[in-house]
Amino acid sequence: MAAIGFLNPAPLMWSFDHEPERSSLLERYTIDSTTPAECARRLQAGEADLGLIPVAAYPGSSSLRIVPGCAVASLGCIRSIVLVVRAALGVRGARRVATDTSSLTSAAYTRILFERYWETPAEFIALPPDLESMLAAADAALLIGDPALLALQNKEARELRTGEKLLYLDLGHQWHTFTGLPWISAFWAIRSEALEETGVPAQTVIEDLQRSRDRGLEHTEDLVVEWSERIAVPPSTIRAYLTTNIHYLLDPQCLRGLELFYRYAAECGVLPPAPPLRLL
Repeated sequence: MAAIGFLNPAPLMWSFDHEPERSSLLERYTIDSTTPAECARRLQAGEADLGLIPVAAYPGSSSLRIVPGCAVASLGCIRSIVLVVRAALGVRGARRVATDTSSLTSAAYTRILFERYWETPAEFIALPPDLESMLAAADAALLIGDPALLALQNKEARELRTGEKLLYLDLGHQWHTFTGLPWISAFWAIRSEALEETGVPAQTVIEDLQRSRDRGLEHTEDLVVEWSERIAVPPSTIRAYLTTNIHYLLDPQCLRGLELFYRYAAECGVLPPAPPLRLL
């Protein structure tokens, strides 16, 4: 199993990280935490059977099935996907955009927003998620996950230190304003061959992942305590993020948002055409 080592999927991973379920689950799953892009690469290369993958990794693959019920999504402001823009330029003045090398999906959403929403031509370059080096090379910087949360936490201190005013655009909010639909970052996907190779029934996989999600949502306060020791943002920010900003259900509205994202991505030449959504 390839998982993402960020805060946002923490509720999905609850049972895999905590007893009493952890020991029994580890009899069926071996967990390796990495970046979203690396999760996708390992699944597509056959190095992992199951992965929490960025939704941009789904087009072009004929063997992946989406595990129903679980997602990392947002119905509005997402907080952890931020486009930082030099205020003197504004987003429509940005001509060069640095995107986080760990991102597949957010970079695709960003390119769609520039083309269809802001109607602004821009060049995109991939750089490691360091705000200062990204802004040294570009007019705007896309940050995702924990680096985005930290950038928001430190924005006032940075402005005082540098004297430069920046705009911090929440891309979940921008997408929802544009489309009226959720932003979907990731879902669980499984190689079709893996079920036969491992002998684990599809229903068992579905139940394991959905039960872990439910347990995680029941233990939000425990996650707040745990993650307050791992990331330098206040507990109140972590609590709001897990309970308000992130939506963990792959529900019909999210499926509609996915279909629209794939259509726009293909029309903009950002991703290859996606096959119909294939649920496990």
